[in-house]
Amino acid sequence: MSGRLVSLVSRPLARSCFLRDVRQPARTRFLSTLPNIPLFRALQSYDPASLAIIHSVTTRSFTYGNLIADVVRAKEDLQRKVAKSEGQLAGERVALLAENSYDYVVTLLAIFANDAVALPLSPSFPTGELQYILDNSQAKVLLSTEKYAQKAQEILQAGLEREPLLDIRPKITKGATGSEAVQLEDLKQPSSGGMMLYTSGTTNRPKGVLIPDSALAAQASSLLEAWKYAPQDRLLHLLPLHHIHGVVNAIVTPILAGSSIEFLYPFNADQVWKRFAAPFLPSKNTDATPPKITFLNAVPTIYSRLMSSFPNLSPEIQNAAKQAISPENLRLNISGSAALPTPTKTAWQQLSNGNVLLERFGMTEVGMAISCGLDFADRVDGSVGWPLPNVEVRLVDTETGAVIPPGEDTDSAGRAREGEIQIRGPTVFHKYWANEKATREEFVASDDGGSRWFRTGDVATRHPVEGAGKGTSGAWAKGPMYFIRGRKSVDIIKTGGEKVSALEVEREMLSLPQITEAAVVALPSEKWGQKVAAMVVLHPDAKSSRTGRAWGPMDLRRALRDRLASYKIPQEMKVLEAIPRNAMGKVNKKALIKEVFG
Repeated sequence: MSGRLVSLVSRPLARSCFLRDVRQPARTRFLSTLPNIPLFRALQSYDPASLAIIHSVTTRSFTYGNLIADVVRAKEDLQRKVAKSEGQLAGERVALLAENSYDYVVTLLAIFANDAVALPLSPSFPTGELQYILDNSQAKVLLSTEKYAQKAQEILQAGLEREPLLDIRPKITKGATGSEAVQLEDLKQPSSGGMMLYTSGTTNRPKGVLIPDSALAAQASSLLEAWKYAPQDRLLHLLPLHHIHGVVNAIVTPILAGSSIEFLYPFNADQVWKRFAAPFLPSKNTDATPPKITFLNAVPTIYSRLMSSFPNLSPEIQNAAKQAISPENLRLNISGSAALPTPTKTAWQQLSNGNVLLERFGMTEVGMAISCGLDFADRVDGSVGWPLPNVEVRLVDTETGAVIPPGEDTDSAGRAREGEIQIRGPTVFHKYWANEKATREEFVASDDGGSRWFRTGDVATRHPVEGAGKGTSGAWAKGPMYFIRGRKSVDIIKTGGEKVSALEVEREMLSLPQITEAAVVALPSEKWGQKVAAMVVLHPDAKSSRTGRAWGPMDLRRALRDRLASYKIPQEMKVLEAIPRNAMGKVNKKALIKEVFG
């Protein structure tokens, strides 16, 4: 089945089109409605002529006026299609298979506008995995852009338990315009819409995380307060759109702020540098010069690849790019989804004339939960900062199960107490879809009459840092800071009665010039219970200073001797050509252990 967006009107767009005014004459007709939720209240208030979405390579651009008009048309088109099959959309899962584009944004918001649950799919996933997601979610509709029409057909050919209605959406080449006012309408029943994302499956089979629209709104509101998105921001979008990072941090929140989003995907380091540099290159045609990028969300591997490719740029591009990423131009550069190696953070700071990467902690189930602050003094190496506004965080001792009260973060010997991060508040997801057992296991009842706590499975320590946490980044950024130690199941290694953080060892290994990538894991040991092992990718010039031969395990041990306690130093090392990672830069360590060490 195919569908197209039908234009309801053709008159030029005026600013008053989308503003409600109690003084409007009685003859004003409201032909279209959108739900009265924060996202659409914000959309309705913007200047329709302001830029919303830009495609970097093609320079196609769409205004907020285009966006709200196209969302209305896509919403109504989807309603008509489902109505023909005698169905309703409220609360139903609507899967979305689309490239990073204006079309994706329009379709995502149209799903929200129908009070349905948006289920973004990754076009890079194999057909079998997408079939699993559609079967597990029991999606009612599968929306696909023309680019992925064939893949959408292939997904349905295997025969799903509940075959969704397939709708192929043509590419939007020119944004719609309209003159009828759009009215915000309260839902007749409590909202049942939102979004469902599937976990990366690094520890178990992917689970559907149901995030109600109230949680999405709370997540975006928290980030607006902490990171100060603004209409003047131009956000460069380099991320896949089936993860919380790419959707909430880089689409929903900037739209709530009236910022503009520029898509440049798939990631290409040279293209990114050229885009950064463009506003700062000499140009005779100033009208063709794009505005500077002010906001960047990325993962550590993106920053690493940018640093690696920089020396190959022309001197002219290099000089302009350095200016572009300096603090006075790129006001915020954020790294997340995986641990940020200190060498990468340091190299970026040096290249950018002092711009410090902001680290944060989040996950599919809770959105962003902990973050460093906007003040450079509040971006401490190795720390993810403080709980974000409207987020409650506590640490629960991994040995005793007791809550670690603030101020009691060290034991009697003065060692930092490690605790699992547990989170509660309006930003937390509702449940794992069709998986009551997992939902029950991952939530803990509160002992203070409040809402239940979500067990993240991530372990951290907490302590104050001199010069940070003074409140200069906001009232939320005060007190002791959180330091991630790793996943409780795979990154905390117990060897000979001692606990080792795999992330700490990786951080030190990556500071060595011979190592470009590293993953530290636990292997079984009869003597120690577990032993530390490492998988590394070596720099092409890595040679042993003693023998001149290939750099090996003994060279690693010697290099780490003055950096780590002996029990933390890897006892085994495997050299790989590359360490496999998912789209967000994460490593499936369990699978890698079996593959590499058998």
